[in-house]
Amino acid sequence: MNYLKNTFLFLFTVSISSASFAQSNFEKMGTQAYMKSDYKGAVAQLEKASSGDPNNAKVLKMLGYSYFQCADYESAIDAYSRLITVKPDDFSAYYYRGKARLNIANAPKESLNQMRESFYLSAIKDFTKALSFSGEEEVQILQNRGIAYKDYAIFKSYKIKKGPEKTACVALFNNATADFQKVLTVYPLKKDIIALVDYVKAQVTSLK
Repeated sequence: MNYLKNTFLFLFTVSISSASFAQSNFEKMGTQAYMKSDYKGAVAQLEKASSGDPNNAKVLKMLGYSYFQCADYESAIDAYSRLITVKPDDFSAYYYRGKARLNIANAPKESLNQMRESFYLSAIKDFTKALSFSGEEEVQILQNRGIAYKDYAIFKSYKIKKGPEKTACVALFNNATADFQKVLTVYPLKKDIIALVDYVKAQVTSLK
């Protein structure tokens, strides 16, 4: 009886060790592919690593970014949402989830077309949350939130039928300008941001 019990425990331990080794190997190969910017290869391995260790923040962070680089934005959102559950103060998770949501809003699949407004709002919310945790990356986040406000305002402007809707649209454009101006306080000669400010001003004028 003791022999059978010991044999079972031995086999169970070997099985667990083998699974742990395989799990570690998936993460290792995924990390290697990730470091080489082979994001498709990284996804293939990191998905397996995440399946066996769903709360591994390191794996989720690499997986989310790899999905993002592969333009699989829905999967990126899912990975970053899981990362936020495990590590709620990781500003990069909010930042890249916001960028993924903004990309979907601007180029939605037909099945997601009715959800565009929700994606714009969620992207803005993510960028705002990222700002509450960020440090040196603040300028980049402000720039992207400004773009999100701008794009959302343009989207809303296509549906303007009443005065209050125009007012709301102008408010969004003003939010975009405010973020861009904050970027310009750090980089006053940043040509792309100066061009965006001029573009937004022209859009506001067209609504009057």
